[in-house]
Amino acid sequence: MEATKTSIVPGSGVCTLINVFTVAPERQAELVKLLEEATEEVMRHLPGFISANMHRGLEGTRVTNYAQWASREHFEAMLRDPKAQTHMRAAAAMVEKFEPHLYEVVSTHQRSAS
Repeated sequence: MEATKTSIVPGSGVCTLINVFTVAPERQAELVKLLEEATEEVMRHLPGFISANMHRGLEGTRVTNYAQWASREHFEAMLRDPKAQTHMRAAAAMVEKFEPHLYEVVSTHQRSAS
């Protein structure tokens, strides 16, 4: 199977999760590692998974997961998966707070070629 890359395209129907975690600075790297392991071991094998991108906040207190799922239904099925739940509980126990929200791409803008 060909790997699917993150693609930000308006009207694609892709369901985008943006989850912002607030974490103590000394645990930021540990959280990134946990999210990477959860993605490699579980998430990427679930139906409808497209991609996940981890972002480490430069201030040291945030980690953001930008993930794409084929549909909201696929995302919701992931939430019910016991293996995914194990990783989600571990992440929740590590952070001060997390804010997951679902989005759809409305528009994209790029610098014009010179």
